[in-house]
Amino acid sequence: MPTIVGVVCETYPGERRVALVPRQCEALRKAGMEVVLEEGAGREAGYPDEAYAARGARATSRAEVFRNADIVAQVRCLGANPEAGREDLGLLRAGQAVVGFGEPLTAARECGDLADAGVSFFAMELMPRITRAQSMDALSSMATIVGYRAVVLAASELPKMFPMLMTAAGTITPAKVFVLGAGVAGLQAAATARRLGAVVSAYDVRPAVKEQVESVGAKFVTLAVDSGGSEDKGGYAKAMDEAFYRRQRELMTEVLREQDVVITTAAVPGKKAPILITGEMVGAMCAGSVIVDIAAERGGNCELTQPGETVRRNGVSIFGPLNLASAVPYHASQMYSSNIAAFLKLLARDGQLNVNLEDEIIRETLVTHAGRVSHARIAELMGAQAVRA
Repeated sequence: MPTIVGVVCETYPGERRVALVPRQCEALRKAGMEVVLEEGAGREAGYPDEAYAARGARATSRAEVFRNADIVAQVRCLGANPEAGREDLGLLRAGQAVVGFGEPLTAARECGDLADAGVSFFAMELMPRITRAQSMDALSSMATIVGYRAVVLAASELPKMFPMLMTAAGTITPAKVFVLGAGVAGLQAAATARRLGAVVSAYDVRPAVKEQVESVGAKFVTLAVDSGGSEDKGGYAKAMDEAFYRRQRELMTEVLREQDVVITTAAVPGKKAPILITGEMVGAMCAGSVIVDIAAERGGNCELTQPGETVRRNGVSIFGPLNLASAVPYHASQMYSSNIAAFLKLLARDGQLNVNLEDEIIRETLVTHAGRVSHARIAELMGAQAVRA
């Protein structure tokens, strides 16, 4: 029998994305898998049940999806949906696989619950950054959406226009946009702001990204701080000590005085976001300036950021948006679905589920399996948390 992939409605408040879009359902069917989905699962993202039916997927109840599916594909699994997601624990069964975002580096209790349920949980956040896994890199896909959306938000709130305009009433100078952090989200933010006509600059603790920043039309800002060892082997920024961040903030204050918009994107997986902009630094900015703190979900890069809220201080607006990718659900779902489908084709070769621990991609994303937390790093973190408790 073919492996059955189940897709359910997302229950996290405000989540509008769906794990699989109709086109990928057809692709999975051709790969020997069958797709069942909860009625209305794609409606919020702009994909009606009829579109799924036309691609060979079958709509049914939530309970039936969990009962029949060998693999449940979600955007937010239990760890990333700790309250509403707990209601699905009783629907899971031993031997079932669950694939999606689950924040395994911080959701120790939820990882333990999934292990107790006997499911094999694959966390998309843990996808290794290797060439073979690029088509499955959901973090990068969502970061692309977030970087774009952050600039759109800033442009709508700034009391200025982004581009330079030559008019009969005089010349309008372009807005100045500064991006803190040149990962995928930061580069997309820089590129989007540049397309809108702003003068864009960017900074990152990793000097190696200078060429990438310049490739999207932005100027790379250099600060006189020692940034050696700022990048891990996966290409992510590493957490630095407080002395480094203090010196960085001192130098950055002068840069911020000149900016109309600041987009902050600095985040370290599994850790609280570093404070890059203090309240004092905000006070040095011009009235009317806008800060969009993409790192708000991890506490924020600005000291004044309130996750999910907008703070006004000395005429500066600080936005702490949450779940920005869900604000563009149609294309966010399309990109995430492509990542999920590529992973499922690896996980269920020839249409049959196979947890092949010899495969680096499967091994590195597998958090729980056979009744235990099987990922060494997650198990170590859980042990450390238990000792602290």
